[in-house]
Amino acid sequence: MADLSTQQRDDLKDKDFAYVDKQGERHLPIHDEEHVRNAAARFSQTKFESTEAKRQAARHVMTAAKKFKVEIAQDDDVSKAAESST
Repeated sequence: MADLSTQQRDDLKDKDFAYVDKQGERHLPIHDEEHVRNAAARFSQTKFESTEAKRQAARHVMTAAKKFKVEIAQDDDVSKAAESST
């Protein structure tokens, strides 16, 4: 995976991340196919402030996956989180 430099990461918008926490830290970049795949793979390792934040982040990953034609299995953690109800 192509690493993002600090400048490249800073240049991304908040919408280019699956999750922005209450302190404004941005997690799981989803601005291209490679990063969507990585976000899905690392989703279960990410700490979220709430169940709702996790569900919203999962939905962002799934939306980006559809945009970039990345297939994510229904039994994947991110798929399950996106479908969960609060």
